[in-house]
Amino acid sequence: MSFSTTPSPLQADLTQSGELLHDRYSISRQLGRGGFGITYLARDVRLPGTPRCVIKQLCPKVQSPSALKKARQRFEQEAKALAKLGSHSQIPQLLDYFEIDGEFYLAQEFIRGRTLAQDVSKIGVWTEAAVKEFLKEFLPLLQYVHSQRVIHRDIKPSNIVRCREDGRWVLIDFGAVKERVAFSDPHSRSLATHFVGTIGFASPEQIAMRPVYASDIYALGVTCLYLLSGRVPSEQDYDPYTGEILWQHLVHVSDYFGRILDKMLKAAMRDRFQSADDVFRALELEAHLDTLRPCLSHHPLSQVESVSGSDEFISPLVRTAMAIRAWQARLAARQARDQENS
Repeated sequence: MSFSTTPSPLQADLTQSGELLHDRYSISRQLGRGGFGITYLARDVRLPGTPRCVIKQLCPKVQSPSALKKARQRFEQEAKALAKLGSHSQIPQLLDYFEIDGEFYLAQEFIRGRTLAQDVSKIGVWTEAAVKEFLKEFLPLLQYVHSQRVIHRDIKPSNIVRCREDGRWVLIDFGAVKERVAFSDPHSRSLATHFVGTIGFASPEQIAMRPVYASDIYALGVTCLYLLSGRVPSEQDYDPYTGEILWQHLVHVSDYFGRILDKMLKAAMRDRFQSADDVFRALELEAHLDTLRPCLSHHPLSQVESVSGSDEFISPLVRTAMAIRAWQARLAARQARDQENS
């Protein structure tokens, strides 16, 4: 891989050049343009059948050769990290990376399919059952991303694609990778350009530029609201004192799922689910509620009598066990009376 020593301004639309990029990629059309660069749909003419791929052109905001050198190092590091993430079947594979005239390029697998945003636009809002099924399929992927010490930072309906061939959910557009390359020069960073994400889907701590893994949980919660209501964040109301989304009047869901959704959407990070695994376990628990309910006591623990009748300390665990046994004894006595009277 060859590198230049001087940065260049962001290139004009590559679809107008008519030349192969890197002597390999035929640019078909532009897919999007943002603060970090441009994304293109292309074909790899060196491979049989000229398969489609996605080219991401990253333009580092650097002003000196030393900053460009640092950007180059970060680009290689992030490309390797993206390649490792791409070993997961629900993340696009990294096919190639290279530099031309101080601009960096990533070639990634093209996912044929429809985004969540396109699905809602075409078919309409989802049912609670459909959203829960989506979460159970998507949350293990998010847990994997976090296990690799990566915060996606831009989870939203347009960045989640249902693959047409096999139906798997695919997470695209890792904004954190682009940000680390683009802002390699610490002197060029500013509050206006450092933020990565989408307003409305980004959590309060992410907007404050202190994202954590739970920030992705918040964005996923907002995505679920969109699936259930069809409303984008700008069409939702917020509590002016707490910053909480006032969503309860927008959708009709079960009490149990409503509590899960509410905890995903907590404005205060400490009150939110801390991991994708936590959300997944809460969803899985719902199927066992009927089995667990007979083991739950409806009486305050303070009403449970001490076995010894003394004032000695009884741990919360022992008190809970005592409450359950007392409840089971009452249930057995009631069933015995019912049999005698029948």
